[in-house]
Amino acid sequence: TECEKEPGSLLWVFVMVGNIVRGMGETPIMPLGISYLEDFAKAENSPFYLACLHTATVIGPFLGLLLASFCAELFVDIGSVGADEVTITATDARWVGAWWLGILICALLNLLVGIPFWFLPKSLVKEGETHEPEEANEKSVAPLQENDKNETKQSMYDFIPFLKALFHNPVYMLFICITVLQFSAFDGMISFMPKYLEQQFGKSASDAIFLIGIYNLPVLCVGYFSGGLFMKKFKINIYQAANIAFWVSLLEYLLYFAAYWTVCDTSPVAGLTVSYQ
Repeated sequence: TECEKEPGSLLWVFVMVGNIVRGMGETPIMPLGISYLEDFAKAENSPFYLACLHTATVIGPFLGLLLASFCAELFVDIGSVGADEVTITATDARWVGAWWLGILICALLNLLVGIPFWFLPKSLVKEGETHEPEEANEKSVAPLQENDKNETKQSMYDFIPFLKALFHNPVYMLFICITVLQFSAFDGMISFMPKYLEQQFGKSASDAIFLIGIYNLPVLCVGYFSGGLFMKKFKINIYQAANIAFWVSLLEYLLYFAAYWTVCDTSPVAGLTVSYQ
């Protein structure tokens, strides 16, 4: 009874608020970054640039998994508890890795990487076009500012009808549903596969995270990059890209069905699969 304590720490609030702030900062990168590329890149170069952008979004989690694998090998109270005082190993179920260390490192890197965004210009010259004369630019500043104000007011009134039109677009809604299903499967693998590798194959948490990063994310990088290069080289239009995406996705799902036949023996767990005696 003396060891029973009521959970009274509110430190989880700081973690939750930190994740909310991080999400607010990371969310504009994809929609605004894609629009930035589409507006100022040639039509034939845009798929390649987008492939590079998506490849970078996969390289980040890959490096994050490697960092998490390293941090998981360190005890959670590193710095305050000596290595000689820790009597359990990383394969022990009671082991808790230094999960907070990766958050601090990534926060510092995000801060450093975000500094160059302050120096990006609001507008670029589209690829293949020349700069306009300075006199013309100066004369067009005032009309452009007026147009921006009018467009801002108009966009506020047109937002709800535009949103309704999007929800009634079957192609757009189908794409949203497919994206949700794909990310749900990927998040499920990231969430539960480490624990499965730990229980089924006796791997430590750091080894399980490392294996997931090695076997999954590099292949995604190759797929993104080669897909963008393929579209740039053969000048694939939207209709052809949709057909290619459909058949490749169908082949992917058929291959995933093979996982149903890869059944391993269940590890003996006292009280669950075997008796205590």
